[in-house]
Amino acid sequence: MTDVRKRFGATVALDGLSFDVAAGQMYGVIGPDGAGKTTLLRLMCGLLTPDAGSVRVFGTDPVRMRAAATHAIGYLSQRFSLYGDLSIDENIEFFARLHGVRDFDAKRTRLLELTGLVRFRDRLADRLSGGMKQKLALACTLIHEPPLLILDEPTTGVDPVSRREFWKLLAEFLSQGLTIVVATPYLDEAERCSRVALISEGRVLAFDTPMALQAALPGVTFEVVTPFPRQAIDALVARSGAERVQLFGDRLHVRADAEGDADLIRSDLTAAGYEAVTVRRVMPGLEDVFIDLLAADRRRAAERTS
Repeated sequence: MTDVRKRFGATVALDGLSFDVAAGQMYGVIGPDGAGKTTLLRLMCGLLTPDAGSVRVFGTDPVRMRAAATHAIGYLSQRFSLYGDLSIDENIEFFARLHGVRDFDAKRTRLLELTGLVRFRDRLADRLSGGMKQKLALACTLIHEPPLLILDEPTTGVDPVSRREFWKLLAEFLSQGLTIVVATPYLDEAERCSRVALISEGRVLAFDTPMALQAALPGVTFEVVTPFPRQAIDALVARSGAERVQLFGDRLHVRADAEGDADLIRSDLTAAGYEAVTVRRVMPGLEDVFIDLLAADRRRAAERTS
């Protein structure tokens, strides 16, 4: 995908976006709602035509070579439709026949064994839990054995245990040579990917391995533990600025300029009345990186319009 642009009326979905995927790896696409993630994936599938730029999947245009793209790609959309009045077996059979797959029984059983659904194969899809539905959707997507799997936020709304099981499945398919592109709102999931594209307003802000992105974040990241983290934010923002202080559950992350700034953080909190405080340096997460990149991008946009 090279310098791709896509509009929907006055809305710019993709603005000169470039994105390369190597075979046999897993790529994450990360961005806020409206960043262009779904548009990017649909262009890769040939479901949309770019206004400008080029999209190639295994060397071919997925729009012009629709049959080849359908064979090569397994696409699991945000609203993948299962048939509730069909059993697990029948749903997979339907998608197998849809893709012209013959003698699919052995493939179906193998997928059901991998997903842990084999003992539920006669159960109606409407009677499955959210996590089981996602596993079934994945099995339906892979029944024609595509070399490329494209997933649009596959674990949104799924419980944490099912999320973990789903990612174990992806790791298993990845080990078998499948190429995977996944859009996810969960930064902990993105850290499992070989490379990650952080996008905003239809542009790539950064594209690299999670470790490289974390290592490139300027400054030093501190984790602050205090009994009242939400109340302590104001005391830290006064020195560091709002962009450098983020709440992560019951802890705070503060990005500073130097290692010695830990003492300044402690003194600021002590002066504000927070005595029980732990400050330690930590490796920044992808969320720290993304927040910093978004803030820098917005500053540049503001400078361009001022």
